[in-house]
Amino acid sequence: MGTRRASADDLASVGFSVLRCALATNILWIGVLKFKQYEVENDEPLVTSSPLFSRLREKLGAQKLNRLIGVTEISVGSLIAAKSLAPKASAFGSFGAVGMFLTTLSFLATTPGARQEGQGILSLSLLGQFVLKDTVLLGAALLTAAESLRAASHR
Repeated sequence: MGTRRASADDLASVGFSVLRCALATNILWIGVLKFKQYEVENDEPLVTSSPLFSRLREKLGAQKLNRLIGVTEISVGSLIAAKSLAPKASAFGSFGAVGMFLTTLSFLATTPGARQEGQGILSLSLLGQFVLKDTVLLGAALLTAAESLRAASHR
């Protein structure tokens, strides 16, 4: 029985490490891409239909807004990755990711092209499916936040 418990704990430990690394890598990579012109263009339908981001876009312009988002994502991803050095900062980064993913999930409600036209509310377009994957990333951010807070409390 002790061996099974140890194996499950070891598996969970590896799983958390993979989850944290994948979450940080995804956020960092996407953040870096925000500096590419094609990404500015890809984000345009999401940004212009969002009540919050459309105002920011009017003030900053599309390119500056994307760069601001990119810097934010690079910062959040870096903090998540820093758990072994600074677990409290890493928890802060994970909570930042939670906010990011809740924001992007709101695009399902604000972006007209998120659903297949005339197919009902549950029929997502490719854009809607792309946004929906953030539910998984939201769960990952919550788990990494909890793990970082546990590590911070043990210091």
